[in-house]
Amino acid sequence: MPFLGQDWRSPGQSWVKTEEGWKKFSDDKNNNVTELKSYCKEEEFYKENLLLSMGYDMAAKKRKKDLLNNNTKIPYFHKDKWIYVHKASTKERHGYCTLGEAFNRLDFSSAIMDTRRFNYVVRLLELIAKSQLPSLSGVAQKNYMNILEKVVQKVLENQQNVRPIKELLQTLYVSLCSLVQDMGKSVLVGNINIWVYRMESILQWQQQLDNIQINRPTTKGMTLTDLPACLQLNIMQRLSDGRDLVSLGQVSPDLNALTEDRLLWKRLCQYHFTERQIRKRVILSDKGHLEWKRMYFKLCRCYPRKEQYSDTLQFCTHCHILFWKDTNHPCTANNAESCCMPVSPQGFINLFKY
Repeated sequence: MPFLGQDWRSPGQSWVKTEEGWKKFSDDKNNNVTELKSYCKEEEFYKENLLLSMGYDMAAKKRKKDLLNNNTKIPYFHKDKWIYVHKASTKERHGYCTLGEAFNRLDFSSAIMDTRRFNYVVRLLELIAKSQLPSLSGVAQKNYMNILEKVVQKVLENQQNVRPIKELLQTLYVSLCSLVQDMGKSVLVGNINIWVYRMESILQWQQQLDNIQINRPTTKGMTLTDLPACLQLNIMQRLSDGRDLVSLGQVSPDLNALTEDRLLWKRLCQYHFTERQIRKRVILSDKGHLEWKRMYFKLCRCYPRKEQYSDTLQFCTHCHILFWKDTNHPCTANNAESCCMPVSPQGFINLFKY
């Protein structure tokens, strides 16, 4: 077996590393000493400059990162707009899927711009604010606040869906107040100052929503009151929230008379609640008639109302993938449509309860 010295390139000879590469010393000792001294000086100068440049680069990167974390308004999303929901480790996948990961992977930022999905996302944000906020990761919490800011900006621009967003902000603020008081238990991810700043932002958004003034359109044309009474009632039957009917009745005396129609409130009760629930909360008037309007608000306090959305998230029972309907997920079933089922906002939360 041949002998190998410390330097495998040329055993028994001296080599030195320079900027141009490795160089071999000559046999002249004086030349070696001179070259070695010059090399040491160059090496010290090189190391000093390298340390300075590394320090500057690290400081610049840190400032850039802090600026990005503080000022960015773009949520982070993966390329794929679907997620595989697995609750245990398998040979193919390790770990499990979390609510924060699903919130990052599914494109909620674009969903709020779709009128069909807006109420769905708002309801999901409200459910997360009530009980699931501490389970979100730091990135997911940041995405949550960025999406919420987009929702508020959209409402301020088009002046629609003001009341649901006010309720969402109030729910979130109350939850944060209770969570911040328990910071000793590490219930929130991130610095306490960040959450205080977010709470201040919520108060500013609430004030902006309170200052909304809906102006009448300047163009002259037909209004709701110009329509026949039968058409006005037909439009009112499309409203699924009794509070909207009450607000509509405050516009004019004629609309108030129409919104007091007993059949209108009866259909509203039958739409949201079962017959058994209605029988338990029967309210009779002095003349023996059913007070459907009073029964509706009493039922709302006792039971949850029926939720119906134009478009929801879909869950594939064959491949266990959660996705939006217009997103093509890699399904291996012969009939992929038969394996898909809609997922309600509460169902979305339940998928990640272990």
